[in-house]
Amino acid sequence: MTEAQRVGQLFMVGASSQGPDAATMQAIRVDHVGSVILTDTSQRGVGEIAAISRGLQDAAGNTAKLFIATDQEGGEVQRLQGPGFDTIPSATQQGTMPPAQLRADARRWGAQLRAAGVNLNLAPVVDIVPAGTPNAPIGAMFRQFGSDPATVAAHGIAFAQGLADAGIDATSKHFPGLGRVTDNTDTSAGVTDHITTRHDAFLAPFAAAIKAGVPFVMMATADYTRIDPAHPAAFSPTIVTGMLRGDLGFRGVVISDDLGGAAQVAAYSPAARALDFIAAGGDVVLTVNSVQIPEMTAAVLSAAKADPRFRAEVDAAALRVLTAKQARGLLG
Repeated sequence: MTEAQRVGQLFMVGASSQGPDAATMQAIRVDHVGSVILTDTSQRGVGEIAAISRGLQDAAGNTAKLFIATDQEGGEVQRLQGPGFDTIPSATQQGTMPPAQLRADARRWGAQLRAAGVNLNLAPVVDIVPAGTPNAPIGAMFRQFGSDPATVAAHGIAFAQGLADAGIDATSKHFPGLGRVTDNTDTSAGVTDHITTRHDAFLAPFAAAIKAGVPFVMMATADYTRIDPAHPAAFSPTIVTGMLRGDLGFRGVVISDDLGGAAQVAAYSPAARALDFIAAGGDVVLTVNSVQIPEMTAAVLSAAKADPRFRAEVDAAALRVLTAKQARGLLG
């Protein structure tokens, strides 16, 4: 691979589930972007989504196929809802199921994604929302399996294992947890957790998921004052490399929460968002805004050419992405 192609593997771009636009296709063909996320809630059936997925894969060429992701959690967060896709209950409802049943159900939901050409689900949420706590990003939409670490860990693992049984990679999110914030990082700036510590008990579901072999972990963009008051989590070497890689021993792919349209990171330029995430130890920059891709990839490529240390980080991240692709049969 050329250096530009390796850099492209570090990006996931938004592609409408109604059909990708020209900017998305350019990001894949010209900027070598290696992953896409199907956005927008769609009533298209499995066959129609599969046709969109095939078109995206054709644009990627044969060297390395795309991770095609979506948010198929259940409840209020289920992007693909057309014929052939089950109506998935919310995570709060899933949390009342026996884990064995949830695993079986998740295998069925995963098989539907696979039939549609999707190979990566940006789920499950393993954030813990304490009972009675106002919480816009998770609790208000019933995205939590429960309010205690044991329940969330057991059901998060069951969901992820069910997806794996169907040949779909799962993503535990949003590290180190969005259950103790009030506002949503997508729509508000200055979202801050003043409670969570580096060795917090609420990290247990992430630790359990990693021990069980989850291949992807998504970083939150909130601030955590008791861990690293100087950086949002996704831009924090302490949180990404020190905690996730070091304390918890995660060796898989670290993906960001959306860095394209999130109000939480709006004060950073698109280039700075990509550079800061990769420098912190991240692997895949997620931006639903495809227009930002040329600026982001150019900044990373330029920094890699100028700084051997940063280039080594880029190469290490690309290797982790390609290793995950190899495991899913996505390398030519």
